[in-house]
Parts: sequence; C-alpha cells; structure tokens
Amino acid sequence: MLLRLVLLLTLVPLVELYLLVWLTELWESFLLTVGLIVLTGILGATLARIEGLRVLAQIRERTRRGELPADELLDGVMILLAAALLVTPGLITDAVGFLVLIPFTRAPARNLLKRWLKGKVQVVHHCGHGPGEYRPIDAEPPPGFPPLEDEDGTQGGAR
Repeated sequence: MLLRLVLLLTLVPLVELYLLVWLTELWESFLLTVGLIVLTGILGATLARIEGLRVLAQIRERTRRGELPADELLDGVMILLAAALLVTPGLITDAVGFLVLIPFTRAPARNLLKRWLKGKVQVVHHCGHGPGEYRPIDAEPPPGFPPLEDEDGTQGGAR
C-alpha cells in the first residue's frame, strides 16, 4: 500500500509535468498553458461549489424526512476530492476531477466506491449487552455485568 502511494505521488506529478511541457511546446505559448491551468481551476472550483451546495440540500432533505443520506454523503466526499484535484495544476488531475464532479459520471464511481467499502468495512451492531441481544435499558444487566445504578448513584439494579 505504501509503495502504491509513493508511486502515485511521484509518477502522477511527473506525467503531469511532461504533459504541460509538451502542451507548451505544441502551442508555443507558456501563457496559454498557464491560462488553461487557471481556467480549469476556476471552472472546477465553481462547479464544485454548485454541486456541493446541491448535494448539501439533498442531505438536508433526506435527514428532514428521517432517512439516512448515505449516497449523498459519499457524493459530498467525492465532490471534495474532485475539488482538490481540480485546483491541483495538471491535465490528468483535472480530467479525473471533472469526471467525479459531473453527477452522471459520479454515480458509477460512487457505486464502485460503495462496493470497495463493503469489502473493507465491517459493520457491527452492539447495544452493550451481547451480540445481537437487545433489551430495554431498565432491565436487569446480563450475568457478569456490574449492577445498574439508580439516579442517586446507589446500585439498585432494575427499577
């Protein structure tokens, strides 16, 4: 994993630099290349803000209805990452950032991310009594657990 990260952080900037130098030589204009980088950064930041506000409104609406906004939260994280990629100078990072920022290309990426996360994350439900065992809070504690405390701090067990 560390090797992949080191390769990513070294090879991507080298390829980006090569592409920017190649583009400067192709256009024979350093200012045009810098202008493209600035333009994509401004356009990306603006689109990220618009998409972020739209997803935030969706999160608020879903939570207002009492639903879990899982997809919208993933979208929010992806928009934040896309914004970081778009303000980073380079053509590859801009292309990936725009692809993640656009809603119809973000949806398949979100589904891939969800599939990857399901393989990496283990969800455990635990209420403090035992695995899969749910009891009211005022019930007797299970064997081996300390007795419950009353409101005055004394140990009185179930009420």
